[in-house]
Amino acid sequence: QVQVVESGGGSVQAGGSLRLSCAATGYTLSGYCMAWFRQAPGKEREGVVYTGGDRIYYADSVKGRFTVSQDNAKNTLYLQMDSLKPEDTAIYYCATEPRATLYGGVWYPCQERREFRYWGQGTQVTVSS
Repeated sequence: QVQVVESGGGSVQAGGSLRLSCAATGYTLSGYCMAWFRQAPGKEREGVVYTGGDRIYYADSVKGRFTVSQDNAKNTLYLQMDSLKPEDTAIYYCATEPRATLYGGVWYPCQERREFRYWGQGTQVTVSS
């Protein structure tokens, strides 16, 4: 059974750093789309970074400040968040599904997907000014 569990959230001051982890069980990272989403109170869910295949895609709002990496031996995806801003405050979710997943019979690249099959429980990130 596929499961993803996030950890590493917390409270920091603006300019600080946090590293989130997404531990995956029931599958191996290769062959899967992985993504980090976030949702702030009163706002829509936002895709932060997408990976799977040959490239990594970052939202413009985090480009240059967030970096994703993975440890295949630990089956874990990491999100290093630097130069944090108050507007980064949100619950961060890890999501995943097989790259081969079709939507209505159509295949979409990982970075174009908004609904993933498997989600973690989320981890809170709070950045104070």
